[in-house]
Amino acid sequence: MTIAAGACRPAPAPAHAVITIDGSSTVYPLAEAMAEDFRRAEPGTRVTIGVAGTSGGLRRFCRGELDLATASRPITRQEAASCEAAGVRFIEVPIAYDGIVIAVHPSNTWVDALSIADLRQLWRHEAQGRLVRWAQWKPGYPDREIHLFGAGVDSGTFDYFTGVVTGAPRDSRGDYTASEDDNMLVQGVATDPDALGYFGFAYYEAHKEYLRAVPIRARDDGEAVAPTRESIRTGVYRPLARPVYFYASVRALGRDEVRRLLDYCMTHGPELAEDVGYVPLSPAEQADARARLARERVHS
Repeated sequence: MTIAAGACRPAPAPAHAVITIDGSSTVYPLAEAMAEDFRRAEPGTRVTIGVAGTSGGLRRFCRGELDLATASRPITRQEAASCEAAGVRFIEVPIAYDGIVIAVHPSNTWVDALSIADLRQLWRHEAQGRLVRWAQWKPGYPDREIHLFGAGVDSGTFDYFTGVVTGAPRDSRGDYTASEDDNMLVQGVATDPDALGYFGFAYYEAHKEYLRAVPIRARDDGEAVAPTRESIRTGVYRPLARPVYFYASVRALGRDEVRRLLDYCMTHGPELAEDVGYVPLSPAEQADARARLARERVHS
């Protein structure tokens, strides 16, 4: 008996739809939680998520390499122009609120609160190589080195922090331990009694037994406000509270699986945000984000 060639070969496995996401390490825990839930709901879809930082993710997005970019700040005019030049139209979708936490080691007993002016003095570029000991910063602080940890230059948190603290985006001292990976910053502060660092609220909340958050005054004579979900939600924790975003390619939105992922995020985003340490959008803000997707409103 002759058997036809290939008759006993198993049928090929069905191809999985793939959605590509890259960008902010600050937004990563929320994006990962959303993607994991969506993958369970739709096992035929694979979602890949990178952590190149907001700037790195948006560079890839504007080259047409991604379906979605995550960002901890709004897209810049220059980035939007790069997208336009490459023919990449997009929609900006806020997904939650986050806060930037100023953290010290739990054994630090001398920093009780800081103002934005205090942070400006410490982080502006003029402080590089000059303000390097606690005693140089404020009277009564110990005469020990300050070890600084903060966002890397490809991070949207870096852009936002420098914009509101030093007064000029990307104006920062460079003599600090920088990383786009917030987990590395958390570890640095949590293991060093002389450390001070800044990173996203979700990372602080996940490791708060190893850290101490410093209350912040928007003005020197203002009330010191600790970072909490409520202070971020109400805007009292200003100016270190900010929205975080998905940027969706209009071309990608033509694919059903991308649409379904974003619809899933809009539906389940509030409870997922709560679960992983972010502050949900208000119902009105959530409705506006849904309307943007429904209209495919293009950023201009």
